[in-house]
Amino acid sequence: MEPPAPPRRVTIVDVARHAQVSTTAVSKVLRNAYGASPQMQAKVRRAIDELGYRPLAAARGLRGQTYTIGVMLPDIRNPFFPEILDGITGCLEETDYQVLMGPGCNGEKAEARVTEAMIDRGMDGLVLVAPVSSRAHLEHVASVVPTVVVGRHGHSPAYDSVTDDDVAGATLVVGHLAALGHRRIAHIEHHETDPTRIAEMPNAQRADGYRRAMRNLGLDEEIDVVSTSYTQQGGYEGMKGLLTRPHRPTAVFAGADFAAMGVLEALTEAGLSVPGDISVAGYDNTTFAALGPISLTSVDQAGREIGANAARLLLERIADRGKPSVQVKLSPALVPRRTTAPPPT
Repeated sequence: MEPPAPPRRVTIVDVARHAQVSTTAVSKVLRNAYGASPQMQAKVRRAIDELGYRPLAAARGLRGQTYTIGVMLPDIRNPFFPEILDGITGCLEETDYQVLMGPGCNGEKAEARVTEAMIDRGMDGLVLVAPVSSRAHLEHVASVVPTVVVGRHGHSPAYDSVTDDDVAGATLVVGHLAALGHRRIAHIEHHETDPTRIAEMPNAQRADGYRRAMRNLGLDEEIDVVSTSYTQQGGYEGMKGLLTRPHRPTAVFAGADFAAMGVLEALTEAGLSVPGDISVAGYDNTTFAALGPISLTSVDQAGREIGANAARLLLERIADRGKPSVQVKLSPALVPRRTTAPPPT
């Protein structure tokens, strides 16, 4: 007995017959082209829904658009990046665009592979979140496909960008801890290896903001920076190092909530309480920072707003490739919670 034939894919011809219109009319409705009356659009949309018609992305690509947006995330384990993704998808919800995601794995080779794959598949635009690639590579990508870069400071005429004011955010943390009475305030930063891009990276901006704020408060001699990574392991290793200091800090500013989780782990392992022995603050205001058992003081850089701005700029760039580049910088806010308190007496 022969196996049953697979179901035939519904075509534009089937939609036209079902709606009793021409294939040209169906094509106009699919492309939102001029000349399709509201009645015609309603009839065709109803036929599409009833038949379950889905246009082939490859065929749409041949007509100039695939209605897909590629989003490169550096680390899918970091709980802050889904906030940006939510903002992007929310902004695109009422459009025909679909979001496809690829991991950049915090490396230039992996980023290049992902971005090239997205370009090869004809995606209409790209959002690159906290890329580590050189500016020359980013500008090359932007010359091929509309691109918005998230989290990289600086200006480029080739692409639009959305950033948080990382210096201001770090200043908020140091000011908060100093107002509580702390002087020995340490910082755990993400180690930057490429001097050509260091000025553009958010981690470097936060470390610079920490140093500036400490100097402005007359705490130059208390500046203490540990370079690890914005990961839970990085925060754990950084805190372990700080605990070996002859005069350990009374407060720690981790450059990301993800790293702050490792800080809390190291302090628990050492038998120290938070904030009784050491206060801890993070950056990103991720969803778990607000969980009752954690209650982490953190800087809110409005991840969803960052993502929404990135999607809006990308749609504008897709519609007009020649428009001047736009840089959006958002102002952060501090969210104090239970992990920060006055230092022990």
